[in-house]
Amino acid sequence: MLPVDLPDAVRDALLAPLVDHHCHGVRRDDLSRAQFELLIGESRTPAPPGTTHFDTPLGAAIRRWCAPVLDLEPHVAPAVYLGRRQELGAGEVNRRLLQASGVVAFLVDTGLEAPDLLSAAEMGRHGGAAADEIVRLEQVEQDIADSAAVAVDYMDSLGEELVARAARAVGLKSIIAYRCGLDFDPSRPSRGSVIAAANRRLSDPRERLVDPILLRHLLWTAVDVARDRALPIQFHTGYGDADLDMSRADPAQMTGFIRALQPLGIPVVLLHCYPFHRQAAYLASVFPHVYVDVGLTLTHTAAGSARILDELLELVPFHKQLFSSDCYGLAEGCHLGAVYFRLGMAGALGRRVESGEWSAADAARVAHMAGSGNARRVYRL
Repeated sequence: MLPVDLPDAVRDALLAPLVDHHCHGVRRDDLSRAQFELLIGESRTPAPPGTTHFDTPLGAAIRRWCAPVLDLEPHVAPAVYLGRRQELGAGEVNRRLLQASGVVAFLVDTGLEAPDLLSAAEMGRHGGAAADEIVRLEQVEQDIADSAAVAVDYMDSLGEELVARAARAVGLKSIIAYRCGLDFDPSRPSRGSVIAAANRRLSDPRERLVDPILLRHLLWTAVDVARDRALPIQFHTGYGDADLDMSRADPAQMTGFIRALQPLGIPVVLLHCYPFHRQAAYLASVFPHVYVDVGLTLTHTAAGSARILDELLELVPFHKQLFSSDCYGLAEGCHLGAVYFRLGMAGALGRRVESGEWSAADAARVAHMAGSGNARRVYRL
């Protein structure tokens, strides 16, 4: 898989076990073609009549890199691939693909838990790896809104529940980019404004939380918990599904909040970032507590991901880059994330070694840091 002229030390470092610091559960059930295709793209809608989601970079990547893991030739037709998937069954497919990724630890965002998705523990068992939980803040808030009677109960219960869930997690995560954008007011809201907003919230608690005051309150409550427990906070940035306003998902827009957290020493982890990966690399280069990955970008851009990783390496401090697959629903996402991380890093590092810019030892050290070492340090694994 890796270039034949890659120095042995770099090859060994890239093939070493990875820490997938951000992923989701994959489906435990057998999928029809229609169900499978809905999970290939971020649109979550069927392909137009007469077309298929297999005609995407990700669809082609599945046929190229996942087919051999299921004992098929590369580039088989989608119908053949899906037929083999059905023949093996979801359990065997998940075990093969998760284990083929070479991931030694999964950090699982449990905010999308559902009966048809593997839990964090099951992801670990199927993948033959360790597994830990990342707590999604907005899901905790939804649980509290469903049960709180009055605004004061809402505020007290939110803090207590975050403390309880953080006690068994290795990190927290926010999707505020989806709810109000990253250009939010970075200050901590006043208690009076939170009480007024909470009263409005509790009048219709099943609605998705989009109130900027309550979202800021949620974030700052999480900051208090993260500071006390020395936990990082992940933020979705950049590329995502159709619910996202991409123009408000640029991580540079949350610079004020990042600056406010610097004295507290709380690690801020910017997920995905594309097409704002250069802005994210800048933030990581000027703020000591900021870390980045390109996450699901690797799988969705597939063969194009090598260029994106190369661009990230233009500026990112090497001790600030992390690996994640952001797989969701399909174990193929985990395997492909690992494949394209290794291929992309091999190309970027190999060119630097070949030109004499780096030594092979330097390149191997960077590969180890990005693949697992940085995540182990940030999440205290």
